[in-house]
Amino acid sequence: MAHTDISWRSVRHAEGFYTSEVHSPAAQPIRTFLPTGYEPRYAYPLLVFFHGHGGSEEQILRLAPRLSRRNYICISLRGPQALGARADGRIGYSWGPDGQLDAQVEDYVIEAVRQTRRNYHVHSERIYLAGFHEGATLAYRLGLTFPEKIAGIISLNGAMPRQGGPLMRLPAVRQLRVLIGHGIANAVVPLSMAQQDYRLLYAAGIDVNIQTYPATHKLHPDMLKDIDRWVMSAIQDSIPAESTEEPEESEN
Repeated sequence: MAHTDISWRSVRHAEGFYTSEVHSPAAQPIRTFLPTGYEPRYAYPLLVFFHGHGGSEEQILRLAPRLSRRNYICISLRGPQALGARADGRIGYSWGPDGQLDAQVEDYVIEAVRQTRRNYHVHSERIYLAGFHEGATLAYRLGLTFPEKIAGIISLNGAMPRQGGPLMRLPAVRQLRVLIGHGIANAVVPLSMAQQDYRLLYAAGIDVNIQTYPATHKLHPDMLKDIDRWVMSAIQDSIPAESTEEPEESEN
C-alpha cells in the first residue's frame, strides 16, 4: 500500500497515547500507542488490538506499554455496538453477535491501518491482529479472511468462529502465524475450545503456537511477555544475516 503522505519520514513523535478518528462512514476512534524513542526511519511492527465484550479501546490499549515500551506501534479500536455503562460508569462495547457487523468492522479496521501507515512508519509485512475474548474471535475472522494483509493472529482467552467456514481461504492462510494464549481455568471460554482451535489450525498447515497460563478468563502478565517474544523472534528470523536492519531489542 503506497504512502500518500511521507511526513512520517522526518517527524519524531513522543512516546505516549494519541487519539484520532476514522471517518468512514461515521466517526470511529483510533487509540494509538507510540514507543519510546520513536525512530521514523525504522519500519515498526503494528499490533491492532480488539477488546473483549464490554470493554473499550481505551481499556485494551493500556496493555501496550506492558507488552513493550520500545518494539511496536499499537492501535486499538472500539466495537460498534454500545452495551451501556459498566460498574465503573464507563460505556462498554461489543463487536456484535456472530459476525453480523463484520462488514462495518472490516472497513473500520482497514481504514484505521491505512491511516496509521500514513502517519507513522509501519512495516507492511509485520501487521498483527490481537484480540481478547470476543475480540480474539474478530481477529480470527479478519485474519483468516484477509491473510495477505497481515502477518499473524494473536488470540488471548478467545476462540475461533464456530460458523462461516473460517478456513475457506486455504491455502492462502498457511502464510499466517497464530499465537494462542489461554488460561487453564477459563470458565467463559474453556481451554478445550482453544485446544480444538490449535488442532484445527495445525492440521491445516498453519504455523500455530499455544501457551497456557495459571489464570481464569483474565489476562495473565506472562501472556504479554510471550507475545513480545513471539513477534520479535519472527522478525529476527526474517532478517538476512547480512542485513543492516536493527530492530529494537525485546523488553521482558
